[in-house]
Amino acid sequence: MSEATITLWRPVGPEELALIRDSGMRAFPPRLPEQPIFYPVTTEEYAIKIARDWNVRASGSGYVTRFEVLKSYLDGYAVETAGGRAHQEYWIPAEDLDNFNAAIVGEIVVTSEFYPDDGT
Repeated sequence: MSEATITLWRPVGPEELALIRDSGMRAFPPRLPEQPIFYPVTTEEYAIKIARDWNVRASGSGYVTRFEVLKSYLDGYAVETAGGRAHQEYWIPAEDLDNFNAAIVGEIVVTSEFYPDDGT
């Protein structure tokens, strides 16, 4: 019997996506010094909102990734609410990201892509 997993999503910009691709779609890159927390989210809708409304403005495009994480690993973290019930995420300290990546089962998949509206 395989171990239970939880599906999570992560909105990313083009630079983070390139680093994920460099990992073979198996890991998220280390956090930058000004990014002490890694925030995977619990719903695709929330990830889409961030990728479309924030990542596109900040970096020219936004992407939604989906991945499975061992439930036994995530049981060590609480689901946090960021501004409303529809905005739930895990707060993974940067120093725990290697362990988080090791708990990913399978590949990270891009499910949506967003670009600036070019008027066409």
